[in-house]
Amino acid sequence: MAFVTDTADILAPRGHAAKRVSILEAATDVFCREGYAGANIDMIATEAGVSRQTVYNHHGDKEKLFIAVVQALTKRTNAGIFATLATFPDDPTNLEADLVDFAVRLNRNCICNGDGKYLRKLIEAEGRRCPELFAAWREDGPGKTWAALAARLARLAHGGHLEFDDPDVAARQFLALINAELHVSMVLGDRIEEARMREAAGNAVRTFLRAYAKHKAA
Repeated sequence: MAFVTDTADILAPRGHAAKRVSILEAATDVFCREGYAGANIDMIATEAGVSRQTVYNHHGDKEKLFIAVVQALTKRTNAGIFATLATFPDDPTNLEADLVDFAVRLNRNCICNGDGKYLRKLIEAEGRRCPELFAAWREDGPGKTWAALAARLARLAHGGHLEFDDPDVAARQFLALINAELHVSMVLGDRIEEARMREAAGNAVRTFLRAYAKHKAA
């Protein structure tokens, strides 16, 4: 009699790509719930509805699977960030209002959504203990998004709206400011209402413009 390695797969056949996605989704839930040290391949296999061997076949060991989870979350988060950056107000009619709207979109679509919450939880829980697991995230996550936002802010400076010495510093400060008031709620996993995002974005943008607006009020 042939040895069945994956009964779940026989009962509900899925393609290679579908199994891979299912494993990544299950692994994301398990790693966020149990932490890296508390998670194991058996938990992930059970949650994904596949065998332990199927997980190994697709992703190798636990470390490689964790890295794959971080990479997948980073890729999806980046896609949202760059799609939102395409709506950046390069030629604003009202600089403050347009930047507030942009900050709300950035938080809603990228930072406070499901992928952003998962990624933040993994980084906060495991980043200090296992920094090597986030090497790719450092390069593909903040490294790319900071540079892209800095380029947008530099256009505003070139257009006479902003004034700063280093657009990279300005970009990092902009992102820090728009998240400053929401950080505790995000860490606790609270649902953040649109009105709260807009209030935080307004406070952040006004602070940002006090430092960098080209024509400051007397």
